[in-house]
Amino acid sequence: MEMPKIHESEYRFCLIMWEHEPVTAVELVRLCQEQLGWKRTTTYTVIKRLGEHGVLKNEMGTVTSLVSKDEAQASEIDELVEKKFEGSMPAFIAAFTKHQDLSDRELDEVQRMIDRIRKGGRP
Repeated sequence: MEMPKIHESEYRFCLIMWEHEPVTAVELVRLCQEQLGWKRTTTYTVIKRLGEHGVLKNEMGTVTSLVSKDEAQASEIDELVEKKFEGSMPAFIAAFTKHQDLSDRELDEVQRMIDRIRKGGRP
């Protein structure tokens, strides 16, 4: 199954949902009003739309995700690398690090990820 597309405003909503799930729709309305400035109708529209796209389920007023934060982020990165860097992860990393100052700690963390992958583990 293909990962459903989550647009930017929907993603901000999902961040709230992932942090609080399982969460009632009523509580999501309150949280989205506080954190995003949304009206009640906007939140319910997003819940309905993301439910139709298979991102979440709303059963008896309780909302839970069908797509995890990790899955959504991985899908976005895959799409970015494919579209902007012709599928080349090294080209993506080169472009990213060209304009980012990584600390020694961050570089060490990236190196540990690479070492785990080489050993057949997960990053």
